[in-house]
Amino acid sequence: MGEDKRLAAVVALAQGMAAAHGSREAWRAAAVGACRALGGSFAALSVWERELGRLRVLVNVGERAAGEDEFPDDESYPVHQFPEITEFLHERWAGGGEPNAWVETAEGPAAGRRPGYVHQRVAALRRRGRGCCVVAPIVLNGRAWGELYVARRLGVPVFERADADFATVLAAVVAAGIAQAERLEEARRLAYTDALTGLANRRAVDVRLEEAVERHRVDGTVVSLVVCDLNGLKRVNDTRGHAVGDRLLERFGSVLSLCGAMLPGALAARLGGDEFCLLAVGPSADEVVKAADELCRRAAELELGEGVACGVATTEDPIGPVRSARRLFRLADAAQYKAKAERASKPVIAGREGPDDPVVRLADAAPTGEGAVERRRFRGRRV
Repeated sequence: MGEDKRLAAVVALAQGMAAAHGSREAWRAAAVGACRALGGSFAALSVWERELGRLRVLVNVGERAAGEDEFPDDESYPVHQFPEITEFLHERWAGGGEPNAWVETAEGPAAGRRPGYVHQRVAALRRRGRGCCVVAPIVLNGRAWGELYVARRLGVPVFERADADFATVLAAVVAAGIAQAERLEEARRLAYTDALTGLANRRAVDVRLEEAVERHRVDGTVVSLVVCDLNGLKRVNDTRGHAVGDRLLERFGSVLSLCGAMLPGALAARLGGDEFCLLAVGPSADEVVKAADELCRRAAELELGEGVACGVATTEDPIGPVRSARRLFRLADAAQYKAKAERASKPVIAGREGPDDPVVRLADAAPTGEGAVERRRFRGRRV
């Protein structure tokens, strides 16, 4: 491959990784770009998990053999099967060497291997019908992160030293792309995560709820929202300090996460202050109410605080058409305020008090101000 073509291949790989949304897409773009750049038939990207002593495959692309999934759940290999990784780390590089790529062929161990060395990569090439491979270490933040592996099928020219040198360059480009993808993913995570509890935040709920209501409009998927107000937080802050209040918020967040796990795929979130929610897409109304019951029970058992006021709104109950995320939120919010006003120990569910349900009536009333006046209609008396 000429210099111009190799430069174009490097640019294409970098552009592919830059355009990726999330780590999985970046991994795939790296493997695909490297495979094309090196004229391979197969490529894989793997990460070295030091704490587990294994090389775990993240993605396989190209002509995959039996058992090679594109994004494998658990394709991994003990590092002791690939001693060149630790040799590279603790001998060559530590002694001032460079993280250069190397070539293996199905004909036998690469030149320079110690006598009697049984190389797993050679056996793997033969087993999978491949003629050769080039392996390039990926170094990230000064440490070995993993490796880029590109193979060619039997019957085509094997990789040469120049290909290994080019693979070293590609691995450096991949490392830069992975670092950028990880930074972006961390930024996205922080943008949608509550810093104190580690739960999703209001922005994440708004995005997910809009998507869920759209699914409901299209195919009738059941969408349910549980809105919670943690009782007693102000008293804890005033009498025991905000550090203790934060501990109460963290503990309740853990309880919310635990109860949310009863509903497959549910999103547990802190909306702000002492308000939390669970968003469930798919589970039935009764399953959601059961999880909300458990949430109230566990919250009442917390050492701090005074339990939780919990409201539920689900499209499976008689609450009328739900055409917007805003309406479902107002229904769950109104139910939560009713629970708060009545000091209810169990969740209040919108739509379950007959055709003139007070929660539905309140939620659908024309707002005045910011809605606070409407909600106070529940306070101090039974509705």
